[in-house]
Amino acid sequence: MNNKILGAGIVIIIIAITVIVTLPTSEVQLNINEKIGLVINSPTQSITLQQLDQIYLDAANTGIGRNNIYLFWNVIEPVKNEYDWKQSDILMSLNQKNDLKVTLYFSIINGGALGPFPNWIGKPPLQNLDEDRLVSVLDSILSRYDLIDTVILAGNTESQFRFHEQNIPVYKELFNTVYSEIKQKHPNVQIGNSFALHQVLNKDLSHIVNELAIGDFVAFSYAPVDVLNEIVVTPIQAKQELQQIFDLVGDKKVGIFEISWSTSNFVGGSNSTQTEFLAKSFEFYTENESNLEFFTWYRQYDKPEGTCDIGKQDIADSGVLSVGGSGFGTSEHVIERLSNYVCNAGLINDNGTPKSSWNEFKKQIHILN
Repeated sequence: MNNKILGAGIVIIIIAITVIVTLPTSEVQLNINEKIGLVINSPTQSITLQQLDQIYLDAANTGIGRNNIYLFWNVIEPVKNEYDWKQSDILMSLNQKNDLKVTLYFSIINGGALGPFPNWIGKPPLQNLDEDRLVSVLDSILSRYDLIDTVILAGNTESQFRFHEQNIPVYKELFNTVYSEIKQKHPNVQIGNSFALHQVLNKDLSHIVNELAIGDFVAFSYAPVDVLNEIVVTPIQAKQELQQIFDLVGDKKVGIFEISWSTSNFVGGSNSTQTEFLAKSFEFYTENESNLEFFTWYRQYDKPEGTCDIGKQDIADSGVLSVGGSGFGTSEHVIERLSNYVCNAGLINDNGTPKSSWNEFKKQIHILN
């Protein structure tokens, strides 16, 4: 995919934030697994709170215990020292209501790009980024939302340094400073960076992962694609690629930030291969559970064709498809395939019809729980 992490696609029509606390809650007690996650998203660009509440409930009823939330600095602090919590309060309330832990992607690095940063910061290079301001905004987020137990500061990190390896020491110093200060304030929050495994394998970038295997864990996204964004491996071969993660990180803990398989036949996908790979991916999880911090599938719903524009990014489009994220190029040919891959990466069609993979997802979690 493009050198950016993509959004999951939730734009909320705010009727009243207080609706969240008055919506009925399920009385059914489910066994949940805090390691297993799903990127929860809506199938359309606009949605009511009641509809979003049901989407979250359907996701939580699978037995997952985790969701990815993508909060970007330019949305949280659009004016210096003035925080805007409107959208994030809604999303976090829904996660809390459904007993979901949160993996936060904050996006200091987003593939080949930095930020997005607020306008008042401008577009500084890594070496000029204000560490104190970064620590301040992260501290504010973590203090407000105690359900965040994991933070990813850089996504598709390999793409940022592929042609700028001289900046790796700069980022390591920035990361280590922020890590140390946040750990003093929030010692139980786990902090790390994420890489697109398919990009690392396709372009021989394992040395970048080795150099930046810092923090509490190393996270990966994965899509079974080549440099043109076409699915070129079988589900069995894809599982074998996942296993290579442990050769890249040594004895570090690993997180699977986003894992996906598109059903778009335009890029070589199908419902049957998505379902088969989902089962194989859970085999991978079961075989390596002790070394995995989290394992999150991308994502709940498809999006309508033509709406997966990688150039558009807003908070509530709060999903990162690092799965796709960084592994994709920028030519028209490649971007067309990216759009088709992403729009059809969900486990449920955008019209609400479950794919066979949705039932397989629920089955696999039931077995684990």
